Amino acid sequence: MTDGWTWDDTLFAGTAAYYGRGRLPYAPGLAAVLAGALWLDGRGRLLDVGCGPGTLALGLVHLFDEVVGVDPDGGMIAAARRAAAAAGVAGKTAWVQARAEQLPAGLGTFTVATFGQSFHWMDRDLVATTVRDMLRPGGALVHISDLKTESRSTEGLPHPAVPHAAIGELVRHYLGPVRRAGRGVLAGGTPGDEAAVLTRAGFTGPERLVVPGGQPLDRTADDAVAEVFSMSFSAPHLFGPDRDAFEADLRRLLEHSSPSGRFSARQPSTEAFVWRTR
Repeated sequence: MTDGWTWDDTLFAGTAAYYGRGRLPYAPGLAAVLAGALWLDGRGRLLDVGCGPGTLALGLVHLFDEVVGVDPDGGMIAAARRAAAAAGVAGKTAWVQARAEQLPAGLGTFTVATFGQSFHWMDRDLVATTVRDMLRPGGALVHISDLKTESRSTEGLPHPAVPHAAIGELVRHYLGPVRRAGRGVLAGGTPGDEAAVLTRAGFTGPERLVVPGGQPLDRTADDAVAEVFSMSFSAPHLFGPDRDAFEADLRRLLEHSSPSGRFSARQPSTEAFVWRTR
């Protein structure tokens, strides 16, 4: 966990309602790539740690007998349950409101554990060691994120890109220059070097998998607003009584960038690191 910052339960408060619409999806083909790398055949159990509204877990649910999602935010867990019911897979999923540090929480053992852009919020050494002991022999931990090093130019696409730099300036105007995170701030950002943490915990690897993106995506102004409010550093509650004023300014900024209210983006590639138990 980041030095000088303490997790609190407002980190993603109010963001669940915006997450599904605002966040760009994982690259198409992620499930097939993981199935091939991990020899998944519809059996076994998946533990998705920091599951949010179930985005990753529900994309992999067909590869397992059972999927268990764990997240500390009640809104996220409620959204995951609704999404599972809508997808017709409520019977093979379970959603547990708990911090990762509270594992194993009596959940049993698993074939695979996934962390979809969530590991950096946790006491990583503690969680990695605990999850290692929850994996069956031959099990795997998979760390999944957007590919951060790629450039996703929108040149040649029909609409302007979402003006992320200008939106960042607007957020800082309202919330201050230091990144907000729950009731605290993250002056140095979130931690990296997951490899050192997972090696210390006794995992071997990693095997790096990249699922290519690049597909053109159409976005609306409402999608762009949802993306902003889905982020921990611009969660709705952080704006307090200025929330409506911020949204009005945000929508004016988006209208100035694209009077049609339409934007273009490119699908991010997805990067997965597979770590195996010794």
